[in-house]
Amino acid sequence: MKTPSPSKQVPVAILVRVSTQRQETARQVAELEEYARLKGYTVVEVCRETVSGRADEDERAGLHRAVTLAAEGKIKKVLVHEVSRLARRNSIAHKFVETLEESGVSLYWHAQGVETLLPSGKRNPAAGIMLALLSEMARAEVETLRERIKSGLAHAKKNGVKLGRPAGSVDASQFLKNHADIVRQLKVGQSVRNTAKITGKGGSTVQRVKLAMKATA
Repeated sequence: MKTPSPSKQVPVAILVRVSTQRQETARQVAELEEYARLKGYTVVEVCRETVSGRADEDERAGLHRAVTLAAEGKIKKVLVHEVSRLARRNSIAHKFVETLEESGVSLYWHAQGVETLLPSGKRNPAAGIMLALLSEMARAEVETLRERIKSGLAHAKKNGVKLGRPAGSVDASQFLKNHADIVRQLKVGQSVRNTAKITGKGGSTVQRVKLAMKATA
């Protein structure tokens, strides 16, 4: 396929998210980079997050970075693999899309090949409907999983299975020692988001450390 001339290239950011450090973003990035190459886009930056899709907005460093790039006029599109990578909370996903649109930036999600803005720059009504539907499905998926876990725990307890941490597992004090770098940043007043950026650890880990600090205070 012939590569478009540089004058036609569009600057884009790739946004990827995983929930835990054990998961990898490589596949998401590779597929989106290949899509950008075929379209003749220039990838300005890859915004990576390791944080739960249910995390609060102030923990979403990747989303904030993409918004900053959009506001500064450095990108025209944000590419994500699927809507659930944005968030599993409707309010955050919709606010993100609306903020991008205010800067004239379109969101493209690869799973359905849909963009939020038309080539004319106007809002794509079909994308809006699909975004609402997929965001709700992502939220419902989390709720279903949560109910299954609760049901499984209740069934185990009913059958005499001992729940909780096994003997010898790491207690709160040891957990805080393992993440002393996070503790230091939180103690000097850094936010969860900034602490995650400074330490290079996931927002969900920082949040657990914050809760452990309160519990042992």
